[in-house]
Amino acid sequence: MTANGLPRILVLYAHPDPEASVANSAMLAAISQLSHVTVHDLYAAYPDFFIDATFERELVRDHDIIVFQHPLYMYSCPSLLKEWIDVVLSKGFAHGEGNQTQGKYWRSVITTGGAAEAYTPDGYNRCSMDEILRPFELSAMLCRMTWLPPLVLHWARRVPVAERNQHGENYRQWLQAPGALMEEAKDGE
Repeated sequence: MTANGLPRILVLYAHPDPEASVANSAMLAAISQLSHVTVHDLYAAYPDFFIDATFERELVRDHDIIVFQHPLYMYSCPSLLKEWIDVVLSKGFAHGEGNQTQGKYWRSVITTGGAAEAYTPDGYNRCSMDEILRPFELSAMLCRMTWLPPLVLHWARRVPVAERNQHGENYRQWLQAPGALMEEAKDGE
């Protein structure tokens, strides 16, 4: 926790083409001035995909909430984020005999190119966003982290600018006061 009682939040931002992302750019702009939030752009830090696991694990240790912000790619995350999960949250650190992530919180913040209706059993993708994100929820569980409900912006490039900006504002507000969601998640365990 910070001196002002807010949890330390690490936003792992993973977008292979950040200049093309109007939604993620707006979301990052909305949160950029929050002093208890560290935004870590994985594609900027590791263009060669060689992840410094020691540095990354120190970041994880130093934060209470880990936010995985990325576009939905092929029903998953961009490849560098998957590499980060595999390398950093490995057995011996985050699970197995390792317990460095125990008690932390995991929240996925996702943008999609499709409308919300596409993520239903009858929609184009034939399953819900909860079903698509199940591997991430299971990873959080394996790492003894508390899974927080994802924050999803559907149709990210096509929503009206006002709606996109409101989504960024909702994201900022949650990062400034995540307690209610954290309590709700703990009550559901």
